[in-house]
This record gives sequence, C-alpha cells and structure tokens, in this order.
Amino acid sequence: MLRNYLSIYRPDFPKVVVYMLQATEYQIGPYLRWLWRTSDFSKVMHRKTLVMTKPAKLLLITLYIGILTQLSLATVLGIWGISEPVPGLPLVALILFFCAPVVWSHLIVLPLILGRMFIIRPSHAVQVRKSHKSFKEHKALKIAVAGSYGKTTLKEMLLTVLSEGKKVAATPANLNVPISHARFAKKLSGDEDVLILEYGEGAPGDIAKFAKVTKPDIGIITGLAPAHLDKYKTLQRAGEDIFSLAQYLNPSDVYVNSESEAAQPFVKKSFNTYDSKNAAGWAIGEIKVSLDGTSFEMKKGDKTLKAKSQLLGRHQVGPLGVVAALADRLGLGVQQIEAGISKIEPFEHRMQPRKTAGAWILDDTYNGNIDGMKAGLRLLQELPAKRKVYITPGLVDQGSESAKIHQELGEAIASAKPHVVVLMKHSVTPNIQKGLEANGYKGRLIIEDDPLDFYNNLDKFIAAGDLVMMQNDWPDQYE
Repeated sequence: MLRNYLSIYRPDFPKVVVYMLQATEYQIGPYLRWLWRTSDFSKVMHRKTLVMTKPAKLLLITLYIGILTQLSLATVLGIWGISEPVPGLPLVALILFFCAPVVWSHLIVLPLILGRMFIIRPSHAVQVRKSHKSFKEHKALKIAVAGSYGKTTLKEMLLTVLSEGKKVAATPANLNVPISHARFAKKLSGDEDVLILEYGEGAPGDIAKFAKVTKPDIGIITGLAPAHLDKYKTLQRAGEDIFSLAQYLNPSDVYVNSESEAAQPFVKKSFNTYDSKNAAGWAIGEIKVSLDGTSFEMKKGDKTLKAKSQLLGRHQVGPLGVVAALADRLGLGVQQIEAGISKIEPFEHRMQPRKTAGAWILDDTYNGNIDGMKAGLRLLQELPAKRKVYITPGLVDQGSESAKIHQELGEAIASAKPHVVVLMKHSVTPNIQKGLEANGYKGRLIIEDDPLDFYNNLDKFIAAGDLVMMQNDWPDQYE
C-alpha cells in the first residue's frame, strides 16, 4: 500500500501522466478514469513508453514547471510559517507540498480544454470546411468504406487493385476522421480517377457528417459488430449510424457484407451484397485456403476471373470478391484485376503470417471485434498443424454487452478446438473462461499474468510445427 502511494512521488511521475494522456489520445474522460483507478503508477508504462511528440514535450514541461513551482511555494510558506509563527501556515505548506503531483495530474487537462476550445477546434473546422469544397469540386469517383471492422483492409485492397488501371488516392493507414479527410484533400493533385475514404465511426452522427463533407458516389459497408459501445450504447444505434451512409447514395451504389449477421436488419433488397459465394452478381467458387494464401474463382456471364491472394482465410474471399466486382464495374480487365489481387499482401497485425523457430505465427492483434475474432478462429480450425495455440486478452469497448460477448468468444474458441488457449489476465477473462467451459473445451488453458513477458518470450513457448494465432491487443489504459 505504501509503495503504491509513494509511486506518485517518483521523478518519472510527470512522464507517466503524459503517457496516460497520449495513450488515451488526449481524451479527458478516459484519461481521468484511468488516473482515478490507478493505485500504482510505477506499473502504468508496462507495455509501451511515451513517444516524445511535440504535444507530449509541451505537456511534460508544463507538468514539471507546475509541480516544481508548487513545491517551491510550499517550501517558502513552510519556512515562513516556522520563522514567523503563523497559525495553520505550516499545515497549509505541508498539504501543498505533498499534494503537488495529484493537483497537477488534474490541472494538466486545462491546457487541453483551452487548446481544443480556442485553437484546435476552430482550426479543424476551417480545414474541414475547405475540404468540403475540394471534395465537391473534385471529378474523381469517390468510394467511402464504413463498418465496425475490416475498413482499412478493404480500403487497401481497393487501392491495390484499382491502381492497376486507374489513378487512385486513398486516406492513409487508419486515419479516418474529418481532420484526416481534410488533410488528405489538401494533398490531392486533382487529376485522380478514384478517391477512397475510410470512415471511422465513434459516436452517433459521425457517418452522416463524413458523407456530407466528402460527397461519396459509392459506399461499402464491411459489417456490423459491437464496437465503441461506450459511445453508441447499443448495437442498434451503431448500425443506424453506419448505415446512414446509404442515405447519401443511390441504393445500387451501396455494397454490404452479407456475412455480417448483425447487419442484416439494415440491408435493403436494392443494395448490392457480397460474401464468400457471391459478390454483386459474380458467382464465387473453388475456394482454397492454406498458409500460402487464398485462391478462388469468380464468374459472371462470359467472364471468368481466377484470383490468388496472399491473404489468409475464407473471410477474405467476400471482400476480395467485391473489390474485383467494383474493379470490373469501373472498366478494369480480368488480367488487371487478377494482377492486382495477387499483389495484395497481408497487412500489419491483420492476420499477418510469419515463421519463427519452425512455427507459424498468425498476428491478428489489430482485430478488435467479435466477428473478426470468429473469422480468425474458423481459419485456425481449418489450417493443419501439429499443435494449435490460441492467444488473446479479449476485447475492449464492448460496453454493457461485454460479459455476453466474451462468453460468446469463449464458446467460439472451444469450437475451434486449439490444443492450447492462453488468456491474458484482464477483467474479461472470467467471462471467456465461462464460454470455454459451457462449450466443453478439453485442451490446456493458461491464464497469463504478465502479457508483455509472455510475448517477449514467445519463442520459448512454441515449437516446430505449431500454428499460433494471436488476436487483439489490450492497451495499458484498460483494466
């Protein structure tokens, strides 16, 4: 207990505070909740460290100056109170001295509030207004990609394939909010044929705002799953927000992943759908999955397309299929489409394979939704291996549905029948265990207390012939 209390007086406490702000993306609510529930600040920067960006440096300097100023004031008042007896002054000085870290870990949010109110928000608003004009006047076909999962992957698929026959620009990485779209617009040359924009929903009304600014011609909805339920509260509200994209498009220009069960109530008959059997009127078959990639055939009328991708899993077939269908719609030839699909490489931390010590590691640590987790587990079940190992900490931001979703995850893990399951110990672990037990899991279960140590020593845990799947990550700010 004493050690925990003394952790706020460590010289690196200001650095820990700024790390907490940075890890929560400078969101005041999540930062304060993390601050208030933390008992030992020496353990906060366990998995990652502070990245010294310009804002981080400014906040760090502010914290050190603030804390040192308060300590100096407390020292002066204390000396004054002792040399010239002033009733109560030594006690005030003592309180000021010892509460300095606590006070400044809260006062540090004031620059964020004032900066957002008077600098960042007005600046962003101006840039977004300018981007609205840019998008409206740009002659390119604009494709918006929305959904609870798989957006970045599908966007990169589109970029790779369409670039075989068109000049294409796409929003970078997973930068998918209005200011990211505005910065993207500023970099456009104006002669692009196709623009691809990722929409990152986070709260009700987001998708409609994005659509009004960027003026899409085609929309792709990758699926619906519990995500950001801390803001949406219910899956229904999340679905309403994501599918509001269709209000800004002709129904025939909306493409929806029909393998997403949660999305079904929002799908209209006039929409185009895609899955592993059909993509916007193209029949899909001859699917083959291995650690070398995924292949399949597509047929429509007198056209036959033979696709071979480096991506892993049947769940990739539907997205690849809709990309091929759109490429055909935009005038690309069969050979161009096949060449584009062959160039798509596994994306970082999204079912990314690598070989270590004779074992295959499938890194799916960017997967953050139950549908994606289930898709990965189906792949794990399908692929051959001497020993199959499944590793996960569970999911974050699942709101009031968390217990139900994690029990569902446990049941899905049991159905995949890995020989070993490693759960990183967190608040949701008991719920996953309950699902494993409910579905009669008979393999070996390991509850790992120190995830960082486990991952750092993974090569000592695995053996030649193993197939190891790692799904999702659990940032430091979550319990």
